Amino acid sequence: MDDASSLLGSARGRATPDRPSGALATALLYYGLAPAGLAALAAGLLIDREPVTWGGAVAAAAGVGLLIGRVFTVARRSARVGALLGNALEGLPAGQLLCDERGKVVFVNAAFRELSGQRTGERPIDALERQFAADPDSAREFSRLRDRVHAGAAASAELAVPGPDGRPPEWRRVQGQPVEGFPGSVHWRVEDITARRELEQVMLREQSKLADFMEHAPVGFFSVDQDGQFLFVNATLAKWLGGEPGDLTDGDRRLHDILEEPPEGAAPYDLFEGGGPEQRGELGMRGFQGRRFQASVAQSVVVADDGGSIHTRSVVRDLTPEHEWREALRLSEQRFQRFFEDAPIGIALVDEEGRLTECNQAFLGLIGSEAGSVIGRPMAELIVPAEREAVAARLASVQGGDDPAAPLEVRLSGGRELTAQLYARRLGGVGGGGAAGLILHFIDMTERKSLEAQFAQSQKMQAVGQLAGGVAHDFNNLLTAMIGFCDLLLLRHKPGDQSFSDIVQIKQNANRAANLVRQLLAFSRQQTLQPRVINVTDVLAELANLLRRLIGENIELKMIHGRDLGLVKVDQNQLEQVIINLVVNARDAMGGGGRLTVVTSNHSLAQPERREHETVPAGSYVSIEVIDTGCGIARENLQRIFEPFYTTKEVGSGTGLGLSTVYGIVRQTGGFVLVDSAVGEGTTFTILLPRHQGEVRPVDTAEPRERRGSDLTGSGVILLVEDEDAVRVFSARALRNKGYQVLEAKNGEAALQQIESDGARIDLLITDVVMPQMDGPTLARHVRRLRPEMRVIFISGYAEDRLGDVDGVDVAHFLPKPFSLKQLASKVKEVIRDGR
Repeated sequence: MDDASSLLGSARGRATPDRPSGALATALLYYGLAPAGLAALAAGLLIDREPVTWGGAVAAAAGVGLLIGRVFTVARRSARVGALLGNALEGLPAGQLLCDERGKVVFVNAAFRELSGQRTGERPIDALERQFAADPDSAREFSRLRDRVHAGAAASAELAVPGPDGRPPEWRRVQGQPVEGFPGSVHWRVEDITARRELEQVMLREQSKLADFMEHAPVGFFSVDQDGQFLFVNATLAKWLGGEPGDLTDGDRRLHDILEEPPEGAAPYDLFEGGGPEQRGELGMRGFQGRRFQASVAQSVVVADDGGSIHTRSVVRDLTPEHEWREALRLSEQRFQRFFEDAPIGIALVDEEGRLTECNQAFLGLIGSEAGSVIGRPMAELIVPAEREAVAARLASVQGGDDPAAPLEVRLSGGRELTAQLYARRLGGVGGGGAAGLILHFIDMTERKSLEAQFAQSQKMQAVGQLAGGVAHDFNNLLTAMIGFCDLLLLRHKPGDQSFSDIVQIKQNANRAANLVRQLLAFSRQQTLQPRVINVTDVLAELANLLRRLIGENIELKMIHGRDLGLVKVDQNQLEQVIINLVVNARDAMGGGGRLTVVTSNHSLAQPERREHETVPAGSYVSIEVIDTGCGIARENLQRIFEPFYTTKEVGSGTGLGLSTVYGIVRQTGGFVLVDSAVGEGTTFTILLPRHQGEVRPVDTAEPRERRGSDLTGSGVILLVEDEDAVRVFSARALRNKGYQVLEAKNGEAALQQIESDGARIDLLITDVVMPQMDGPTLARHVRRLRPEMRVIFISGYAEDRLGDVDGVDVAHFLPKPFSLKQLASKVKEVIRDGR
């Protein structure tokens, strides 16, 4: 259409506008000559004038010729214009379709065929409809579009074409335009807008992201006009204020309504006094529900080009979290400082040059100095000189990146000798400029070292005690044989006999040896005790005269007894031995005379008390203190005074068993021995015995049966089990001499065989406790199952406690080694008589 207009315009341009008469003459020539010639021809025929007729015919023919030429000229021009328009529409990227009133295609370009997916023989408009049929929404919208266009209205729509195989859809923009002057004719136009739609979607997503960022950014945004009316508020700021954005933009609230202290004399849009185009600072804001918070605000005031309107661009940052972080950081630093200062171990910070930069109170306590005197000093100076090189090497190693797992044991050069474990780790930011230094941890090992030494001493005491007990057991076997065979010899050699005194001398020395063995057993806590409930005051009263004779006249003896003194359950003979040993030891310490004080009292402990290597449990005790004014005991000897055979006296002046016997007896009783001494000031031994809380039973003071009668003969069958040949031979001979039938067995297995074969006639079993393979208690358990009524006597050089739990303990009796012939015969007669 445009090309045709240009052609007509160009044709019109050839007739100059200042010669309208020439154009009129030409038009009259083209369109008036033929009618004029026909009129002349008709007039000549009517008037029968041949020249007029021929002239009219020639004029009519000339006019017709001119008209035919004009028609050909116009046809050529129309074809050229049509071709030009067709080529122009064909080259357009948008699809073009022109249909007449009957729907017949007048023109369709290749772009329309491609965009509509037209198939062979298919109408273009039907192809377009088929393309949208796969999407119900697009199909409905296209149907409404066709209805509106056929009704004579121009319409357009953007419709989706589903993509194959699940791919994203393509989009088409379809326009329908009725052709003016040609009712029913429609010009259809189709464009591929897929790229534009994708771009629009991307823009929408980015706009949505931007809007979401603006709405939910971690800072608040707002804008107000010149009246302080809110134009925009994001959701973050509205949330801080306790509302929604609409509460500010749609309401009557103004900027100064949310400020805790609105600026006086400032414009409605100003945040601070003085205003200005750029406003920054901190202020208080007030929420809808009264919440107040500090905020950092930055605002730019923008004036419109016309100068008539103002709006702001304002950013708000809630300082509440920052203040909370600062407070949390302050509290954290405060807690760390408290942990650092109050830590039970020494902590020190050392810079890269090895100088002390900071330390806690525990470290200052370890070295016994004030902070001002050690800060800035080289760390090596705080270590004893002998170990400085090793400490410097360790610190340099750690500074170089090593991480030793084991700590270094060092001695600090403080006011007292102190041993500590040193742990070192690299720590950044200790030195100047953030250089890496070291953090040192010192754990005081002094007490632990002392405890280790005490434990080692305790272990040594236990080992020596076990050794002493074993030696005592073997000696008891030897002494039993020696004393027993002496008794057998004395049966044949009476007082007038020449050998009598020699035999008695042998027996007396054997008994003296037995007393030494009892002291070894007392130290090893393996002696047999016969405890009973007694009053310590009564025991001391009975011993008073003996003690005065023991200490001599140059030493004053003073006894102080506590009131309402509690009772104790001990072996009285052993307690007397303990007191005598302590008194004799005190006497020897006061060679030039002095004063010896014995104090008794009740002693209660609410909490366990640590004394040297002993821990005394909480409870009620009866205390016996033996206090002398002698020479005292050196500190280095205090740990060894209870060892057997250890003595500080001159050679030949003591056995070294006195205090070890005291220790063994008291510990076996369940008590404790404590010692306090200083050289030149004297020594105090404190014995703590558990206070008896149970019922007091009457004590059997009757003399042993062997003292009441001298007839030790008897009858019955006795099975004697003893692995020591000498003891077994003596015991068997002694019992046979008293009228008993004795069966001998060297071990438990042989004894059990005899009982199983001939046990019915055996009246009494005498067995050693400690034997190879089957021991005495095991044998007794077997006998208990075979012969429940059989009586058993245990003999041993160890304590009765070594028996353990034996079934039928009521029928078991104990005879400690060494024993004499009379003691053995008396015990056997007593047990057999009681059994019958």
